[in-house]
Amino acid sequence: MDADQVLRLFIQEAEGRLDQLGQLLLQLELTGKDETLIRSVFRELHTLKGSSAVAGLDEVSRIAHELETLVDTLRVGGRPVTADVIDTLLRGADQLRTAVQTAQDGGSRRAGVPPTNGNGVHPQRTAAKPPPPANGIATAPINSPPSTGSLPTPRRSGESPATVIKVPLERLEELTRLVGETASAHLRMGRMLKDTFKIDPAACTEFNELSRLLNDLQDRATRTQMIPVSTITDQLHRAVRDLSRAQGKSIRWEVDGVDTELDRGVLHQLSDSLMHLVRNAVDHGVELPAERQAAGKPAMASIRLHAMQLGSEVIIAITDDGRGIDVGRVTDQADRRGIDTEGMTEQEILGLTFQPGLSTTPFVTDVSGRGVGLDVVRTNVESAHGRVEVRSEPGAGTEFRIVVPITTAVLRCLLVEAGGQSFALPFHRVQVSQAHDSTEVVHAEGRPVIRVDGSTIPIRGLAETLGLSEGRPGTGPLVVLADTSRRHAFQVDRLIGQRDVVIKALSPLLPHLPAVAGASVEPDGSILVVLDPPGLIQRARQADQGRGRPRPVDAPQPGRRSILVVDDALTIRELQRSILERAGFAVRVATDGVNAMSNLAEAPSDLVLTDIEMPNMDGFALTEAIREHPTLANIPVLILSSRSSAADRQRGLDAGADGYIQKSGFDEASLLAAVNRLLGARA
Repeated sequence: MDADQVLRLFIQEAEGRLDQLGQLLLQLELTGKDETLIRSVFRELHTLKGSSAVAGLDEVSRIAHELETLVDTLRVGGRPVTADVIDTLLRGADQLRTAVQTAQDGGSRRAGVPPTNGNGVHPQRTAAKPPPPANGIATAPINSPPSTGSLPTPRRSGESPATVIKVPLERLEELTRLVGETASAHLRMGRMLKDTFKIDPAACTEFNELSRLLNDLQDRATRTQMIPVSTITDQLHRAVRDLSRAQGKSIRWEVDGVDTELDRGVLHQLSDSLMHLVRNAVDHGVELPAERQAAGKPAMASIRLHAMQLGSEVIIAITDDGRGIDVGRVTDQADRRGIDTEGMTEQEILGLTFQPGLSTTPFVTDVSGRGVGLDVVRTNVESAHGRVEVRSEPGAGTEFRIVVPITTAVLRCLLVEAGGQSFALPFHRVQVSQAHDSTEVVHAEGRPVIRVDGSTIPIRGLAETLGLSEGRPGTGPLVVLADTSRRHAFQVDRLIGQRDVVIKALSPLLPHLPAVAGASVEPDGSILVVLDPPGLIQRARQADQGRGRPRPVDAPQPGRRSILVVDDALTIRELQRSILERAGFAVRVATDGVNAMSNLAEAPSDLVLTDIEMPNMDGFALTEAIREHPTLANIPVLILSSRSSAADRQRGLDAGADGYIQKSGFDEASLLAAVNRLLGARA
């Protein structure tokens, strides 16, 4: 084995060991003097020192040796594990990574550990150290931001290097593209069988078998590019840790559901946005320990990342228990910028924080600002065909929720025809698609609007919005699309159907088209344009304003049907609330069955949507209690649970539930369809 091969093997090994080293150091800071963790840190550094020496990387070996010496003093009890020591070790790990990268690039930079005062502390930083917060992690400032480099290659726990191989990303992307091309060729073959040979493809056994195999191949090819959310959580943890120390704040970092997977490209698009949101939470969301204690809160705040898959989407929520967003200040800032907030709901006003340049802080920092940079977050999320939502309660905290499809390579789309052309609309943005009902269409201030679930939504022709025709909407079907905070109805010539669409990005040589998300090749070789709903809505709103029309009203009307959402998971609970409120329902929430029965005793709801696994009283017991109650027995109960066994489903039905939806197969359309069906059945 020659020297180049040894170097390549070392660099491949070092990447994983440095990732592991960073995780161990962050865990060690949280647990204090944990001998097992200290030994693990020592082993990682010792291995890096020896391997780098064999590879001829003297600089890497020297840095590892200095860090190993420091850890050895911790191991023998000669020095306590302090935040300052962890500072030095983390900076050393960063410098090790830089030295390895330099070796990989063929450079000759030196990256040594800065001199210390003998206690593992840098003298120039000691003088600027603020008073430590009580019972917290933060005790010293960090002047350099944490590394936010490219996503590391994930390795699952329990996997050995022998079961994992590295494949160039370009090769995986090419594989996915070829699978998509094969799927298009398969569709063309089906059309040829029908048009040329008069054979029904659905009745052809060989064609159906090929269809099954291609679907399986497409699923496997898509999964080769999926990585867990945990790939980026260490970077986020490091950012929270370093920034909280710099600002003298005490923060506990929590994660949940980080094994959730999504497309590598989607996660890469979201990484900067998630970094901005966690730094934003530290800088402006979380209070100083003294301020928290004065408000009756624990001195140590918490910032939590929670990820989960619901159907074909992944939800990533960043939650803090800080001061919350000042709605009054947002309103004032919006008014100063000429935004008319009269008649807006509180949720619509919170949505204004995504407007460019709108900040709720009296000063601007180099870290973040509620509203400063949030427009970039929204842009990045929408470029991944997702949406971002915000909920906040003064004094209790804020949650930013990002919802994206698992993969953007293949999207479920609704196909429509408008202006004599076919278009695809990403299905996760479609709230309603229905035949034009003239009884539901009214005119408000000279423009057509439609009432959907008690909300008034403006209508505009899709062909007119795209500049393919002029005039007002006709009598074709209506499709209601939604973005982060707005809805708009578009009239089309006809609804073609829905299917998975392999999306390809447009050439960078083309000008930016804000209403176009991409394109796909149809079975007959023609190009199918995939539209971007947020861009369409923006274009329609701008056209309406150009006609001198006032801002459309999308507020629920009196007499709404009421729903009680019962789930002990905040993110699930709020996601369901968001979906149902956008659909025009009045929503209350409860955290378990006991809380739900108390709510129902105060005021019955038209429907109860409940999880199963909850403390105090689970969903089965809640359903039975509702059925046994003399005045609540007729309320429809819909179970939404991650349990998927036939026994659980049967138990839910035996308890008296009217419906049972699995969270793995859940999406916005199926939830609303089930809710409307049950409410219609009991009307």
